[in-house]
Amino acid sequence: MELLYALESIRNPVLDAVMSAATQLGGETLYLALAIIVFWCVSKGLGYYTLTVGFAGTVLNQFLKITCRIPRPWVQDPEFTIVESARAEATGYSFPSGHTQNAFASFGCIGMWSRRTLWRVVCALIIALIALSRMYLGVHTPLDVGVALVLGLALTLALWPLFRDIEEHPKRMYAAMAALLALTAAYIAYTELFPFPADTDAANLASARSNGWKLFGSGLAMLIGFELDRRYIRFEVKAPLLGQLLKCAVGLALVMALRAGLKQPLYALLGECGAADALRYFVTVLFAAAVWPLTFKLFAKIGAKK
Repeated sequence: MELLYALESIRNPVLDAVMSAATQLGGETLYLALAIIVFWCVSKGLGYYTLTVGFAGTVLNQFLKITCRIPRPWVQDPEFTIVESARAEATGYSFPSGHTQNAFASFGCIGMWSRRTLWRVVCALIIALIALSRMYLGVHTPLDVGVALVLGLALTLALWPLFRDIEEHPKRMYAAMAALLALTAAYIAYTELFPFPADTDAANLASARSNGWKLFGSGLAMLIGFELDRRYIRFEVKAPLLGQLLKCAVGLALVMALRAGLKQPLYALLGECGAADALRYFVTVLFAAAVWPLTFKLFAKIGAKK
């Protein structure tokens, strides 16, 4: 807590604003948006790499959170204060930091993929800034952030040899997705069947279970999307700048609308259960992976020189 108190002592409105903005770079929504943009516009292989590192990291992160059940810093020490604007997103148990792991899934993968030293340095600095912001805001301890950094780095390095030329070796993708789905299924079984202590926070346990089902639906959709693209769609990531901008703006709006809009109808139809969460994320990811790419030939013509 000494480091957190030291950071607390230098807080001011300007730094609060800077760190609050920086921490959003590790949020789930920005991670998903960045991964999808990379998948649609830069490289399918990098997109698969980013999504797999993110999904695997989330499974491990959620497993440690619900297993260790370490409370947030201000719960551990009631005299410690946080930047209030960060409280809304600081839900669940503290250890390890999800934002820090997301940072590696996003910027760590991009850094590994890039051959330019400058890009790698920039990505490393962004990851470090996100990690620092979590402690500055008071929502994570150095242990939370440090373990997340180690896990994120380990996954990024371990999966890199598998994905650096994944498009030329599709069998690797099937193996990776099968392993990811098996890992997620094991995590779901753990959260659903393990007799957690009576003092386990009910909301955190429900969130841990829900996240497992969401990841399973996402992973299954990613596998099916990969197969459909390899056999039938074969979309191209290249397009004129105007086409790329429109492709991403409209596509991301539809993806986010699906993710949010399907929630209540599926809950009404199936109940607030894991199957509803899995189906919602399955439809959303499959749309991003195999439905929206059907339009890319149209966007490739927008802004093209005649």
